[in-house]
Amino acid sequence: MGTTYLKRQKEMKRLEKQREKAERRAQKKLANRAQSEARDENLSPTDYDAPGANVTGPSADHISPHHLENSPDPNGIPPK
Repeated sequence: MGTTYLKRQKEMKRLEKQREKAERRAQKKLANRAQSEARDENLSPTDYDAPGANVTGPSADHISPHHLENSPDPNGIPPK
């Protein structure tokens, strides 16, 4: 057997392993996506927290007007 033949066989084996690995990754990705969707479907609306329930920081009752004047604008405009 010539070296060219052996190199070609080695390259073919490498490509086959690469294809198999890509297939396994795709299967795993699909399985994870299906599992995630099934988990989301099983949650009832009461399983979700109310909007803002997990927000930390000062509540609206405790924010001083001074704090509001000096807070950065969400649009990137600096305070006056």
